[in-house]
Amino acid sequence: MSDFTIKDISRIAGVGVSTVSRVLNNHPDVKPETRQKVLSVIEEFNYIPNNSARNLKRNTSNNIGVLIKGIHNPFFSGMIKSIEEKIDDKGYSMFLHYNETNPNDFDAAVELIKEKKLKGLICLGGDFDNLDKEQIENLDTPLVLTSTSIIENLDKSFFSSVIIENEKAAYNAVDYICKLGHKKIGIITTGEQDRSIGKLRFEGYKKALLKNNIEYNSSLMEIGHYTFESGFEAMNRLLDKNLGITALFVTTDVMAIGASKAILSKGLKIPEDISVMGFDGIDYAQFFHPSLTTVRQPVEEMGEKSVDILFHLIKNKKKHQHIVLETELLERESCKKID
Repeated sequence: MSDFTIKDISRIAGVGVSTVSRVLNNHPDVKPETRQKVLSVIEEFNYIPNNSARNLKRNTSNNIGVLIKGIHNPFFSGMIKSIEEKIDDKGYSMFLHYNETNPNDFDAAVELIKEKKLKGLICLGGDFDNLDKEQIENLDTPLVLTSTSIIENLDKSFFSSVIIENEKAAYNAVDYICKLGHKKIGIITTGEQDRSIGKLRFEGYKKALLKNNIEYNSSLMEIGHYTFESGFEAMNRLLDKNLGITALFVTTDVMAIGASKAILSKGLKIPEDISVMGFDGIDYAQFFHPSLTTVRQPVEEMGEKSVDILFHLIKNKKKHQHIVLETELLERESCKKID
C-alpha cells in the first residue's frame, strides 16, 4: 500500500506515532508485546518505510525534547501524557530526558538540544535564572519553560513559558489556613537551593502570615526534597520540636503525603490534631486518607499550551508567548476550623 503511513500503523496498532517510530528505528525502550503488535501490523500491510525520507528526517530531527527536573515527582506524569499525545498528533516524536545530575538546568537543556538535534524543547521544572540569550539564538531552537519560575529582569524575548503564580497560590492556601483560626502553622519547603518554585511558595507562606498578623518563626520550617520519604522525615523533625503546631503547609503534595504519614504514625489525627495543606493537585492526594486539601495546578492544560506554543514557534518563528494559568484551591478532608 503506497499511501499507507506511519499514522495508519499507529491507529491500527493502537499506539502512539512516537512508539511506531521507536520500533522502526529499533529503539530498546519499547515493551516486547508492543513491539510485536506494531511489527505484526507492518508485516500484514507490507509497509516499507521510505529510507531516504527517514534518513532526511533523522538528520534534520523530528524530535521534540521534554527535559524534566526530578524523576521522583508524579506531578509531571499527567503533563507528560498530554504533551506526548499532542506531539504524536502532529506526527513528531517525543524524546524524554530526566535531569538528575547536572545542577545547571540551562546547561542540561543546551546539551540535550545539541546531542539530539531537537526541533524544539519543553523544560518541566528547574531553575532558569541564568538563561543565555546569545547561546539560545545560536542554537535556533524554540524553548518553552513550563512549571518553573521566570525572574522579573529576565529578557523574555527569546523563550516562551507556561506557568502559574506560585507565590500568589501559596499565599491563598496559607491565608485559607489562617482564616480557619490556625496561628501555629508549620511549613515543609525545599530550601534555599531551590531558587524558583520552592522559594516563591515559601514567600507566599510568609506573606500570608504577615497579612494575618502572625509572626514568622523559623523553628516552624523544615526542609524536604520532592519525595515522600523526605516529607516524612521533615515532619518527624518538626514534631520532635514539640512546638504545638495545629496546621501544616507543604510546598508539594508528594512531601505533604509523606508528612501526613509521619503525623498518623505518631498516633495523631488529621485534621483533628493537625490540619495539612499540600500543593500541586496530584491524583495520590485525592485518594490518600484523609484526602488532602491542596492547590491544583491545571497540568493537562499546561502540557497542551506548551506544545501549542512550541509548534507555533517551529512553524512561524513569531515572537514568544508567556502564559499564566489559574490554580484552584481544593477543599477536602485534611483541614478543619479551630476556635
